[in-house]
Amino acid sequence: MKLTDIIITANHNLFRSKTRTILTIIAIFIGSFTIILSNAINSGVNDFIDKQIESAGGDGYLEIMPTAVTENAVMALSGNGAVEYKETGNAPSEQPYITNEQIEKVRAIDGVESFDVLHTTTVDYITSNKIDKKYKLFNLNLVPRGNVNLDVTAGRKPDSESTNLEIALTEDLTKTLGFENAEAAIGETVTLAIPNTIDCYTAATHSECQRQVTATVVGVQAPGVMASGGPRANLALFEKVHELASDGMSQETKSQAYQATAQVDPARVDEIKAKLKDIGLTAMTIDDQVGMIRTFFDAILVVFNIFGGIALLAAAIGIINTLFMSVQERTREIGLEKALGMSSGKIFLSFSTEAILLGFWGSVLGIALSMLIGFGLNALAHATFLADLPTFNIVVFNPINMLIIALIIMLIAFIAGTAPAIRAAKKDPINSLRYE
Repeated sequence: MKLTDIIITANHNLFRSKTRTILTIIAIFIGSFTIILSNAINSGVNDFIDKQIESAGGDGYLEIMPTAVTENAVMALSGNGAVEYKETGNAPSEQPYITNEQIEKVRAIDGVESFDVLHTTTVDYITSNKIDKKYKLFNLNLVPRGNVNLDVTAGRKPDSESTNLEIALTEDLTKTLGFENAEAAIGETVTLAIPNTIDCYTAATHSECQRQVTATVVGVQAPGVMASGGPRANLALFEKVHELASDGMSQETKSQAYQATAQVDPARVDEIKAKLKDIGLTAMTIDDQVGMIRTFFDAILVVFNIFGGIALLAAAIGIINTLFMSVQERTREIGLEKALGMSSGKIFLSFSTEAILLGFWGSVLGIALSMLIGFGLNALAHATFLADLPTFNIVVFNPINMLIIALIIMLIAFIAGTAPAIRAAKKDPINSLRYE
C-alpha cells in the first residue's frame, strides 16, 4: 500500500465516527488557534518596536541615571516596601542625583564623545499666536546630540548643536495650537510658560511666578512611540527652561540633575555601560528603553501560550480516546487485514497517520480562523484607535512560525496516537476475527 493510499484510507477511517472526530479536531483547534494568534500578536508588536528602534537610530546614544534612582523605581513597581536600611555614607551609588565627581569620571572614560547633564524641566502650558487658549504641557522631551533620528511629517528634528531655541511638535498638538497643517507650523513660534520655583513660594497667584520663553517650530513629529512622549526640544531650549525655572536658586541646587545623555563609540557601548555602573550610574540605549515595552507584551503573551498548551494537552487526551475507541470498533477489520498479509508496521502506520491527520486538520482550522480574525482586527484597529499609527499591525503572521506550530501540533498528535497504534499493531489476527 502506497503512502498516499494510507493517508486517504486513514482520513476516510477518521470520519467514520464524524461526531467523535469533529469534537477531537475542535479541541486541537482551540489550542492551535490560541497559540497561533498569540504568536502573531507577539510578531506584530515586535515588528512595530523593531521599526521604531530602526527609525530612531541612535547607535551609541545612552540615557544615564543614578543607579539609586533606577533601583528605587524598580522597588516601587515591585511593591516591595520593606527593604532593610544600611548605612553606606556618601557613596556615589547612593546619591539621588548625578554628582560633579561622577560627571568628571564619565567625561574621562575613553569612548565617550559627548556628555550632557539634563535638569528637570517643568512647563505649565504652551500656546501660539494663532489661538487665545493655553494648553497644559505634561512633558517636554529632549532631542539629544548625536545620530538619534526623529521621524517628522514636516520640517526637521531640532538641532541640539544650535543655540537657537527649537521645538518639534506632535501632530495633535499642531492642530490644537491652531496651525492649519504640519507644513504651516514650520517656522512659526510657540510660547512656553515656566514656573519659577523661588517666585512661586511668595506669589499671590501662580501666573505671577511664570516666566515665558518663545521657541521656533522646526518640525512636526510623525506618529509613533517616539512621538508619544510629547513635543521635543533641542538642548538650548531645554537649558533655557531650566534657567528660567531655577533663577534665584543657589548654584549647588541649580546644578543637581537626575539624568544625562551621552554619545559614545557604538562599538564600545557594553564596555562603557559597565564602567558607568562601576561609578554608580545606569545607562540605557534606545533599544533598552523601547525593549521594556517588548518585555511587557512578551509576559502577557506567555500566559496565552500557557492556555493554548493546556488546550493541546486536553486535545492529546482526546486523540488517545478517539483512537482507542477506533481500534476497539475495528478489531475484526484489523484481523482481516493481517490475515490478508498486512504487516504490523503498516497497521501501526495507518493508525499513526490518523493521529497526525487529527493534528493537521486542527492546525488548519486554527490557522484559517486566526488569520481571518487577525486581518479583521488589523482593519478595525487602523480605522479606530490605531488610525494615527498606520505602520502598526497588531497581528503579523509569520508563515515559518505557523508551519513550525502546525508541525509541533502534528507531532504531539502522533505521540498521543502511539499507544493506540501499538495496540492495533499487536492484535492477533485469529482472535481479532473471532471478536464480536
